Amino acid sequence: MPEAPKNTLKTSDYNLAEKNKISLQFIEDVTSNADEVQKKVLEEILSRNAHVEYLQRHGLNGQTDRETFKKAVPVITYEDIQPDINRIANGDTSQILCSKPISEFLTSSGTSGGERKLMPTIEEELGRRSLLYSLLMPVMTQFVPGLEKGKGMYFLFIKSEAKTPGGLVARPVLTSYYKSTHFKERPYDPYTNYTSPNETILCPDSYQSMYSQMLCGLCQHKEVLRVGAVFASGFIRAIRFLEKHWKLLASDIRTGIIDPQITDPSVREAVMKILKSDPKLADFIEAECSKESWQGIITRLWPNTKYVDVIVTGTMSQYIPTLDYYSNGLPLVCTMYASSECYFGVNLNPICKPSEVSYTLIPTMAYFEFLPVHRNNGVINSVSMPKSLNEKEQQELVDLVDVKLDQEYELVVTTYAGLYRYRVGDVLRVVGFKNKAPRFSFICRKNVVLSIDSDKTDEVELQSAVKNAVNHLIPFDATLAEYTSYADTTTIPGHYVLFWELSLNGSTPIPPSVFEDCCLTIEESLNSVYRQGRASDKSIGPLEIKIVEPGTFDKLMDYAISLGASINQYKTPRCVKFAPIVELLNSRVVTCYFSPKCPKWAPGHKQWSKN
Repeated sequence: MPEAPKNTLKTSDYNLAEKNKISLQFIEDVTSNADEVQKKVLEEILSRNAHVEYLQRHGLNGQTDRETFKKAVPVITYEDIQPDINRIANGDTSQILCSKPISEFLTSSGTSGGERKLMPTIEEELGRRSLLYSLLMPVMTQFVPGLEKGKGMYFLFIKSEAKTPGGLVARPVLTSYYKSTHFKERPYDPYTNYTSPNETILCPDSYQSMYSQMLCGLCQHKEVLRVGAVFASGFIRAIRFLEKHWKLLASDIRTGIIDPQITDPSVREAVMKILKSDPKLADFIEAECSKESWQGIITRLWPNTKYVDVIVTGTMSQYIPTLDYYSNGLPLVCTMYASSECYFGVNLNPICKPSEVSYTLIPTMAYFEFLPVHRNNGVINSVSMPKSLNEKEQQELVDLVDVKLDQEYELVVTTYAGLYRYRVGDVLRVVGFKNKAPRFSFICRKNVVLSIDSDKTDEVELQSAVKNAVNHLIPFDATLAEYTSYADTTTIPGHYVLFWELSLNGSTPIPPSVFEDCCLTIEESLNSVYRQGRASDKSIGPLEIKIVEPGTFDKLMDYAISLGASINQYKTPRCVKFAPIVELLNSRVVTCYFSPKCPKWAPGHKQWSKN
């Protein structure tokens, strides 16, 4: 993820080595004094928000010590504060959660009731996020020197935003950041020298934005030292875009004139400052892109690239083989760990294998607590945890410096912007320490079974969507005997696949259009993040239903038992990831059907009236 500088130096007196040294010393200081810093952070949050309604409600009475805080304030989920969030969204400006005014809502990729969660934020949080960004490159240059001598080719995009009934903007955290002066008017810093002009990043039309960013990246191909996007899935979409449009892009470089489909005047003007007629470069691009294999295309077109900067932890790990193929095995670097709720930490060993990525939480970002995760089944892909905690579980939470090596925890945060003991929903494992601060590997999101991009679908939601869809089968006297699903990332963009085994009692054959209706009904029943990915961002492909032969799920059970599953406790998994199981299911597919169109989606929440 790209970074924002925190300096006011002019180009003439810019001392990079000194700036890097200060940043690394900051990391050293806050991790060495992690507990003292955390104590101060909590005191600061509680003293400045002493009179807010939420803390008064829980009887904190201005106390700022940990013990009183933990006794008085409950550990919560989004649903617990949703009534407060709704009041703010509807225009109540009283001090409900925070003494500072809520400047906007950041829309989380997690959902509640099928709609994106709204995370309150305040103006000063942008400074805190910028600080974390400013630490990334000083860490990186310890492993890859000389990055200030070239540019970063990052594919960065804004997403659509909405206004709440009370007039506050609601938008994703990165859209908020890219539209802020912290990003747009960033002072000189060689590490934030990107091939994409701001105008191309801020263009709301996703095609024009991608096209112009790719064009600028090709024009400056020799200067590019690092490439990336936020998520692995987004970077692969950029490569697939190049596969589709390289002839047009090469033609623009040959003539020095940008394609007429790029109509945004500010984008055209910004690109024309970079685009010059270069027939030799156009020949080179055409020669490389017309080769039969696209293996190593990144290092072929951008020969000085040292690494790919994308998130490949959690569900994004499914894209690692594709990235390795396109990049000729360049290092895949995950630099930071952040969410809509809060920015958390940095990877202090960025040139590690993707499977070894860990993040050190920066103690100044928020007050962190950790809820131990107890698992009996050993299933990593989805951890199911109770929504509400009993008194004993509330007392199990530990502070940042008290976590134990190899133990798994759910992250709980108290932020400057009005979240108190809030369960983020991420499961982390302690893998080491930097001084007194723990290093965590990201294990998974709790309850998530399917994910392609930033979407997160849990088992309950999937079950409900399937239940809605099978109503289409009733007129044909057919029922769904069993089903499972998986996220297919061999297609770009990836898509959800459902394997259905049917019980057919009627004699009338079921027309293909009925199964297509089933696909669309499932999509219409899924959350707004999924539907936005399908309809607006085009980051998810059409959902597919594969009808399998009768007896397939018996074979699946036999296979699971042969691997040691208990016959008494076996139940059909609603999501499968293990390659041999996917192969078994695919070997018994009779027919496939895809969703015929995109599901309905509009920015904002269903209950908000049009602004």
